[in-house]
Amino acid sequence: MLPVLALLGAWLPLGPEGAQAGAVLREMAATVLPQYVWTTLWLGLLVAVGAAVVGSAGAVAVTLYDFPGRRHMEWLLLLPLALPAYVIAYAYTDFLQFSGPLQSWLRESLGLQGRMLPDIRSLGGAVWVFIFALYPYVYLLARTALGERAAQLVEAARLLGASPARRLRSVALPLARPAVAAGVALVLMETLADFGVTSYFGIQTFTVGIYKAWLSMDDRVAAAQLSTFLLLLVAVLLQLEQRAQRRMRFVGNAVNRAGAGSGQPQWLRGRHCVLAWLVCLLPVLMGFVLPVLFMLRPLAADWSVLPWSRFLQWAGNSVRLGAITAVLGVAIALLLAYAARRNQGRLTRAVVRLAGLGYAVPGAVIVVGILLPVGWMQLAAPGLGLTALVTTTAFGIVWAYLVRFSAVSLQAVQSGYARIPLSMDDSARMLGAGPLRLLAGVHWPLLRRSTAAAALLVFVDVMKELPATIVLRPFNSDTLAVVAYQLARDERLGEAALPSLALALVGLVPVIMLSRTLRAGRG
Repeated sequence: MLPVLALLGAWLPLGPEGAQAGAVLREMAATVLPQYVWTTLWLGLLVAVGAAVVGSAGAVAVTLYDFPGRRHMEWLLLLPLALPAYVIAYAYTDFLQFSGPLQSWLRESLGLQGRMLPDIRSLGGAVWVFIFALYPYVYLLARTALGERAAQLVEAARLLGASPARRLRSVALPLARPAVAAGVALVLMETLADFGVTSYFGIQTFTVGIYKAWLSMDDRVAAAQLSTFLLLLVAVLLQLEQRAQRRMRFVGNAVNRAGAGSGQPQWLRGRHCVLAWLVCLLPVLMGFVLPVLFMLRPLAADWSVLPWSRFLQWAGNSVRLGAITAVLGVAIALLLAYAARRNQGRLTRAVVRLAGLGYAVPGAVIVVGILLPVGWMQLAAPGLGLTALVTTTAFGIVWAYLVRFSAVSLQAVQSGYARIPLSMDDSARMLGAGPLRLLAGVHWPLLRRSTAAAALLVFVDVMKELPATIVLRPFNSDTLAVVAYQLARDERLGEAALPSLALALVGLVPVIMLSRTLRAGRG
């Protein structure tokens, strides 16, 4: 809670910085704030519509219809989750920019001069990247809703003579609407939290403005106030997502009460089969296959330009920070989940719920929320060296990681606890087991798989995290994500391919886990 409380404290008229709060806000409102608001809203709106259409179309194709290769499409549509959005942005820029291979080939083939394609570094380019990087959030939730709740009712409508368009419009989409809304809310939270794509493309969003205010203007009050606006937007989206999740449970209960049997997907032939293939393959091509091929091109062209000598150092820094955060995050998650299991009081539930909200807080907000109170304490007690502790050691960056990613490990551990009946705790207590022995001797053996999965998910998230890492990483501790961003920013896109591909390989791990889980649940 400290980052959030620190941001709110920046508005209090205390001290010389707090006295400037109103003046800074008025100055921002007259200069940059309208542009931040306008650009952020347009970006969010366009990405939300695009991700909803692409994700819903893929979910409808693989859930309500059957065609050759459908089972492969179910997991192929998850592949863009393996690539961070900023990596996709680098790959497209390297291939589509003015000096890239595609425009160079077009100019040589057609004998023309000048730009042949629109500039990828624009608002439209960012919308394109975010849509094909984030649509799997909508696809996953919509696929679950359609597969478990709507398939039988769609089949009933077919037996009653409804046309395919009417079945889709009147039955499937209304039932999937809460799932699509929840997925769109997640997409918007990821879009608002992004720094790599918007900064690299030069788009003036709230996140970019926060970093400019802090690092370029050296104005902590402005950065804190911009962070507050972004935090409010995220809070609204989180509330909408939770309402959509509750609506999903309501719809699921209503369908279950209907007592319908399992529906069978409709077999497609001819042009309808081709259309289903296009709906499924195009997002995979745009969000994973083409970016990976674009990044492999410089590796195949000239291996000597790649920074092989320092790659192991960057990878080692990423692995070290990821491992430390994974161990600490799992330990925190075990303690919180165990406390919630033993004590069902309001205070315990509130603490666990607050700890689970960190994943929704953008990295830029966490950075400002950590550095702001550290600066205040440094002014109050200069001899403590708090600023040096946070910015020159791994303490600050691991702190930020834990604020953001403890929610991931907590969710995984709680899902493991849900499969352990409370009767086992009662039996252990009757046999004289104390709290520590209950946790170590009964719960831990049953939670090993869940904690391993939690540690792996946190590790992968840390490897790909960019906004907080850029500011809080220790000196001479560049990670793969930071190096990929810096090389791309310096127009060394060929060299950025190596760390970017390494991040893609790491990102495949949770995608494979998720795909296996979905297949097991379906079986």
